[in-house]
Amino acid sequence: MQHRQEFADFAAERMAGLGRITARRMFGGHGLYCDGLFLAIIIGDKLYLKADTQTQPVYEERGLARFTYSARGKTVQLMYYEAPADVFDEPAAMQHWGRLALQAALRARRPASRKRR
Repeated sequence: MQHRQEFADFAAERMAGLGRITARRMFGGHGLYCDGLFLAIIIGDKLYLKADTQTQPVYEERGLARFTYSARGKTVQLMYYEAPADVFDEPAAMQHWGRLALQAALRARRPASRKRR
C-alpha cells in the first residue's frame, strides 16, 4: 500500500508545474487532480491520463492502452490512456503529457449554470 502512495506522490510531484496537484485515494488506486480538475488515474504502477476526442489520436498513434475495467460482466472503457514510459524519466515529457490531460479536463468541464434572478 505504501508503494502506491509513493508512486502517486511521485507522479503528482512531476506534474507540479501544471498547477496545484493533489492525489486522492479512490477505487483501489488514486486520482490526480490539478486545481480541482480530475486529470489522471493511478492503478498499481500505471498512470492513465485523461483524453478526449481532440487528444485521443495522439495516445492511439503511440499505441498507448486505454483504461478499462470490468463491471457486472462487461468491459468498460474510460477516456484515459496509459502514459508513455518516458514521463517517469523525463520531467519535460510529464509536463507535455500532463498538459494534454489538463487541456482535456478543461474542455470537459461543464460551464457554470446561470443563476436565476
